Amino acid sequence: MVSLLAYDEYFPAEAGPSVVLLHGFGETRAIWKDFAPALAQRFRVLSLDLPGFGGSRDFLPNPCTIEALAARVLALLDHLHLSQYLLVGHSLGGYVALALAEARPQAVLGLSLFHSTARPAVLKKKKSRENVLTFIDKNGLAPFIDNFVPPLFYEARQAELHQAIQTVKILALSTPKTTFTEVMQAMRDRPDRSHVLAQANFPIQFVIGRQDTSVPFESYADQIILPKNADIQVLDQTGHMGQYERPRRTLRMLQNFLKNSADILP
Repeated sequence: MVSLLAYDEYFPAEAGPSVVLLHGFGETRAIWKDFAPALAQRFRVLSLDLPGFGGSRDFLPNPCTIEALAARVLALLDHLHLSQYLLVGHSLGGYVALALAEARPQAVLGLSLFHSTARPAVLKKKKSRENVLTFIDKNGLAPFIDNFVPPLFYEARQAELHQAIQTVKILALSTPKTTFTEVMQAMRDRPDRSHVLAQANFPIQFVIGRQDTSVPFESYADQIILPKNADIQVLDQTGHMGQYERPRRTLRMLQNFLKNSADILP
């Protein structure tokens, strides 16, 4: 029997479609703490900790791959008898959401890639992650996190967003070293899933930070043309953390996309 991941569930006043919120690397379901209740006004919302993170820290698969992370999420969805759902994936969560959509395309009503990409890691990024693994092994997590988190936010607004940066650092510091190293390797070795975008019979949203240094703005050019139904949202003066950098705007983007994807009238 597969152990179930940690999760929070929010129910609307009236029955509505299910939304599954997937967090990013070094994060937990806490990044959706303000979004989940707002989305639950219309949807049944499932916000979970991916394997190795937060309350699911003991469930890291071995070997650790994006597909193995997705399989653990599917086990939870099956346990909760969720046969159809809308997926929202931030960064790593987007990689997992794409693997879910590849495994069960008939179950997906819509997919929001929230600062995420279907493309594999480029060579430069792979080498960078190799250097990070060496750095963590030599120096530990805390110095890495001090350097890793601030650049996720748009540089010109980092002073203004100091408290949010500290919040994300605390989440990252709660992540076991093994999770950091194993999941980073899984991200490094992830396959190209651009075919999922091209073959999707469901709407796909791209939430893009124009100043995102993790998933560069220009890297989306050949992705956003692939889906049959694409909702493209570009945030100026924004990096990789729209839920903290532009919380009201990104929440509205998600609400509108999820309503339209589920074919729910305003």
